Amino acid sequence: MNWSQLLYAEMTETYAVTDKIMGMLEDKDLEWKPTTGENWMTVGQLLMHLTNSCGMCCRGFVTGDWGMPEMPDDACEQDSYEAMLPKAEQMPTIGSVAEARNLLAADRKVAFEMLEAAGEEKLGNEKIAAPWDPENERTLGHHLLHMNYHLAIHKAQLFYYLKLMGRKVDTMTLWGI
Repeated sequence: MNWSQLLYAEMTETYAVTDKIMGMLEDKDLEWKPTTGENWMTVGQLLMHLTNSCGMCCRGFVTGDWGMPEMPDDACEQDSYEAMLPKAEQMPTIGSVAEARNLLAADRKVAFEMLEAAGEEKLGNEKIAAPWDPENERTLGHHLLHMNYHLAIHKAQLFYYLKLMGRKVDTMTLWGI
């Protein structure tokens, strides 16, 4: 398996479709969130989260720089990391759709820089654990693929937000067709 080719293809498609779906929004949509249930991000918060769902995390896996404070050695249990996650209302938001699209492009650039920096040998052979799952080592390539999944899952969340907002979207929209 060639991790570099797989990851490049998957990330290229996921970022392109995410940007296209973001382009279906207007700044007036940023405060919208589902009315039923709880702990929902607003559209603005979701857009902000999308802008650092993949590339930033790829940088963490490739370089070890997660851009977060170090966790104490005795706090490396999954529950400790879950406790660090903010509630939706505490998450940062974006100022505009244009800003979100620009930040997504920057995150894409970081993701591809990390692919190049890692190289095929490291992607396929270096085994590491995620900070939130220290007992489960995977290859670096597998972790980066999961970061693309992270972006794709939140892209699907944005798609469903658009559906709930009454926008004309369908399966073809979700897959970028």
